[in-house]
Amino acid sequence: MFFGTFALPIYALTPNNMKHFYLFLFLITSLISKAQTPCDNANYYLVSAYSHVKSSYDANNISHLKYFANRSVESLKLSKKNLSSCGCEMALELANKAIDLLLKVDAAETYEDGRFFVKQGRELSKQSVIEIDKCAAPNKTVNASNTQTLSDLEKEQLKLQQQQEALKLKEAQLKARMAEEKDKTLELEKEQLMLSYKNAIATNLKTYNETLNMCNCANTPLEYTENPATVTSKTIEDIKKYYLLNLEMLATKYTQVLRLCGK
Repeated sequence: MFFGTFALPIYALTPNNMKHFYLFLFLITSLISKAQTPCDNANYYLVSAYSHVKSSYDANNISHLKYFANRSVESLKLSKKNLSSCGCEMALELANKAIDLLLKVDAAETYEDGRFFVKQGRELSKQSVIEIDKCAAPNKTVNASNTQTLSDLEKEQLKLQQQQEALKLKEAQLKARMAEEKDKTLELEKEQLMLSYKNAIATNLKTYNETLNMCNCANTPLEYTENPATVTSKTIEDIKKYYLLNLEMLATKYTQVLRLCGK
């Protein structure tokens, strides 16, 4: 069963059909080569960058704000390769300024500081999209239907990219939650370890003071103090070393007091 002229095997094509076949290939090749100009590619990346920086500005925490700002920088850098060939100097200049601003977001210590740079980067990114549209407009060679098809493809491509970004964001959020749970587990382990050592110190301190009292050496009872916040900031191994050292110092002090009392 045949589906039109081009369903025939190549070896079965007549000279007339061969002309139609090669004409068909030529038209398809021409449409593909003309469909995406450097300006079209630059436009895609600039629109993508603007979408990311808007998401960054709308973020409600600093980690998401930095994440989308970085994604915007990546798209802006990709656009520069095509902007150089496109010849749209104004769009290139705006893209460079937006990159310079958004690179400062990663070093921002507060959400407000980061959002300050994102806001300026968003405006520059928006202007770059406007400028690339101006540059690309005179170079359009495809008809209205082809332009609409290309636009639909770009939208679908951007939609897929946004879905990928959403998945990456979810992955980053999951890792952040896992890290948070790990931190909580570590803090609990530290608290339990500190409590065990404190109980040991309290028991020893009670025994030492009772012994000194029994030997009439309790003029100055032994005491122990610490700063919990300082201890909590240490690693598990350092916490162990800290309390072992304090137990040793307490035992040494007890021995000294007992020795002086006996003289």
